[in-house]
Amino acid sequence: MGFRSLKACVDTLHAAGQAVFIDHPVDPYLEIAEIQRRLFRAGGPAVLFTKPRGSDFPILANLYGTQARIERIFSDTLDRVKRLVELKIDPTAALQKPWRYWRSPVDALAMLPRRVRTGPVLARSIPLSQLPQVVSWPGDGGPFITLPAVYTEHPAKPGTKLSNLGMYRVQLAGNAYHRDHETGLHYQLHRGIGIHHAAALERGQPLKVAIFVGGSPAMAVSAVMPLPEGLSELTFAGVLAGHRIPMIPRGSGPAIYADADFVIEGSVMPGAMKPEGPFGDHLGYYARQHDFPVLRVDHVWHREGAIWPITVVGRPPQEDTLFGWLVHELTGPVIPTVLPGVTSVHAVDASGVHPLLLAVGSERYLPWKPSNRPAELLTQAAAILGQGQLSLAKYLFIVAAGDAPGLDAHDVAPFLSHLLARADWSRDCHFHTETTIDTLDYSGSGFNTGSKLVVAARGPAIRELKTSLPASLPLPDGFRHPQVCLPGVVAVEGPRIEPQPRLDAANDAAIWETARSAPWSADIERFCQGVGADHPLRAWPLVVIVDDAGFAAASLANFLWLTFTRSNPAADVYGVDAFTHQKHWGCRGPLVIDARLKPHHAPPVEEDPAISAAVDALCARGGPLGNLGL
Repeated sequence: MGFRSLKACVDTLHAAGQAVFIDHPVDPYLEIAEIQRRLFRAGGPAVLFTKPRGSDFPILANLYGTQARIERIFSDTLDRVKRLVELKIDPTAALQKPWRYWRSPVDALAMLPRRVRTGPVLARSIPLSQLPQVVSWPGDGGPFITLPAVYTEHPAKPGTKLSNLGMYRVQLAGNAYHRDHETGLHYQLHRGIGIHHAAALERGQPLKVAIFVGGSPAMAVSAVMPLPEGLSELTFAGVLAGHRIPMIPRGSGPAIYADADFVIEGSVMPGAMKPEGPFGDHLGYYARQHDFPVLRVDHVWHREGAIWPITVVGRPPQEDTLFGWLVHELTGPVIPTVLPGVTSVHAVDASGVHPLLLAVGSERYLPWKPSNRPAELLTQAAAILGQGQLSLAKYLFIVAAGDAPGLDAHDVAPFLSHLLARADWSRDCHFHTETTIDTLDYSGSGFNTGSKLVVAARGPAIRELKTSLPASLPLPDGFRHPQVCLPGVVAVEGPRIEPQPRLDAANDAAIWETARSAPWSADIERFCQGVGADHPLRAWPLVVIVDDAGFAAASLANFLWLTFTRSNPAADVYGVDAFTHQKHWGCRGPLVIDARLKPHHAPPVEEDPAISAAVDALCARGGPLGNLGL
């Protein structure tokens, strides 16, 4: 039947030993976030802090923190969703296996939201400042809502049919926001709310917004689900929740979710922008302060017994990694129907999701004329980069399924070994320059501005990947400490670059000018020139220049994070014996990626040592949180 309220879900998990209640006062400023990160790393339970300091509402952490718990929450509905996806792929399946799909028409009806006159969420009205003020990282610009479901309707065609439900960052206080009257609303490229905002601006109207917090756990999942344009997330939420989502019409504004724990109603006025951030984001760095739309708050509602759910993002993996797993579980089988010839696509969580995509495609062109030159793979790469949020990728590595039957893009290490054994850097690198990248990615040459690199490789292996370095490896001056990260991959420490700038937007112009001039590129050019014809590194297809080679080589996750979050392909990809022919760039020796931290990059998020010590004390044996095993 699914859960109609967050409290019902928490109570069920508590009875099953998957949720713990903590009555000891814990601070929403940094402490709860640090506990959440530890809970996730330990595979711990969901935790309800019943008496958070300075808040009248209990705060729930780590609800989605394990795969087993997500499967328990949606145990009644996950299989139904998968069956509907199967029918979308092949409608004739219902005729072939009627016993499997007999209830799918009923489930389809559950997709439709239903209108109700009132609901639990309208029980009480409070000022905005009475909401829990949870701050996750020391450099954050204020408290944020980290599990919001932001709901809008199309200004020209109001109603749920063309509505959008998305998880966009909401800053509750700080900066220049007027207390109790304004919040920041941060949304990025290729988000559905942008279509509604553009339509409102075209009409000269404010964009009416409702922000839902809590309610059925299906609402937060639906808010992050990449659904086709025109399919309301409310319909998907209905199937996942196991019941039609009740919505209360609100006259000139969007409907509100009747079963939510909290709802904020407001308007984004035309031209209303204020600095939002900084915020420790899912790439593992601080998103700097920039101007984003301001929501003028009209009402804040909450139900009786309301619970405030939170998550924490930062360097992956974090709790949102499990959202990615669930998205793949539910939508992965659809990929071949949307992208013909593509069998799997993986937005690599360890690299921050958008920086690196891996894909397995097909080579079916000219079957009577075998070739090692990628053809259909490049067509498929273009299709992948034309799909919604996938278009934000910086690196797309794609290989042919026929070269290794059974290879899956989600098996990262085998995939990279397969690609590196086959890639011909003189032919297989295809750059897209002066284009868009993720708003949160500061490796580019401007806000939302950067480049992309497609590497398409097919055919038999052209090299054997080495796994050890010679005892003595000569390197150019300033380069040191070579370490093997993966078969065929070496990390080398390069000369340090000046520290990162501050987090506000005051020096944006200078930051991006430094990025465009890239004075540090001379280091890498000198390195490439130093790898001569007989140099041992010529046998390694990929060399990554980093600040700390030991850290880069310590784990696959470290290598992925450093390499792909700290490089902009057109600016930071070099090659030994590089050349340009008819506008095509290639190299005859190793590919070299400069993944050092640079002045225009945002600083990595780090925990506050004093807060860490305080949480250590709380979690110590005999302490108030000692039973959590953290």
